[in-house]
Amino acid sequence: MPYSLVSAATLGFDLVRLPAGRAVAEVLLTGLGADEDAVSRLAAVHPARGLDREHRGVRVIRGRRAREMAAGVPHMRSAADAGAAAGDRTALLVAQLEQGTIGDAPTLERLLREDVLGSEHALRAELDVDLWDEATEVLADAAVGFWAAGVLPPLVRRDLTAAFDRAQDAGPLVGTAGWGLGPAEPELTSFLASVRDLDDAGRTRWRVAVDEGRAAHRPWATAMHEASWAAHVSGRTRALAAAQLLAVQAFLDGGFDLRDGAAGVWNAVAGCVQAIVLADLLGEESATVLLAPRTRTAPPA
Repeated sequence: MPYSLVSAATLGFDLVRLPAGRAVAEVLLTGLGADEDAVSRLAAVHPARGLDREHRGVRVIRGRRAREMAAGVPHMRSAADAGAAAGDRTALLVAQLEQGTIGDAPTLERLLREDVLGSEHALRAELDVDLWDEATEVLADAAVGFWAAGVLPPLVRRDLTAAFDRAQDAGPLVGTAGWGLGPAEPELTSFLASVRDLDDAGRTRWRVAVDEGRAAHRPWATAMHEASWAAHVSGRTRALAAAQLLAVQAFLDGGFDLRDGAAGVWNAVAGCVQAIVLADLLGEESATVLLAPRTRTAPPA
């Protein structure tokens, strides 16, 4: 299944279950919010700068082989095959939700190159093509390297991600202003901070809230679709995608793990993000459905 910015919550579902999903989110956020200075910093650390043609070719081959190895990240299909071999329907479902990703490395890289850094990026047509391409390569390598961190040999992973890490040595590459989060930014920031600062009791409240709301799965899916469509037609797709990627980081910083992601806690957090970012465009019923987990987790008055 291909990723898209309009369905960033689906991408988030995969990222919260990957060993280095937080870092993948950071790479994509950098691309979404990159200004001219960020592009220049990324291009400046491109590992092929200063290399002759032969050594550039060697790097291309190494990159291709690394991407072939990245195919080893378990996919929903391979996880399903493992569960089927065990002959246990419960084991099949658990394996799919905990171990298998919906997308893969090629669909992630395509999202970065064509959507995040494609023609809709504000700077795409303004900057030097070679500079832009170098920055894109640094981000693409890092995205794949972090995505497949669980299966790549450490040296191969570092070869892909080292340039991005160096670009960050001087500090963050982008700030919140670059994501254009809009009027909902204060509430979104507050909500994500509350997720990031959860303790054991807070995480338990979220898990209980998810269990209590399972009967509302169909209304939740419909409300998420309505919110995604609203983002698309209003031109807020990139802002919503940035918000969901920030939510990935808050979710992981808050101590949730891959089992929480698979069990529905991520979906609950992602739904709240959709409702907050698009509060002015959503119908009351959809907003209520998406925000229900936050309402259930609120401390007693």
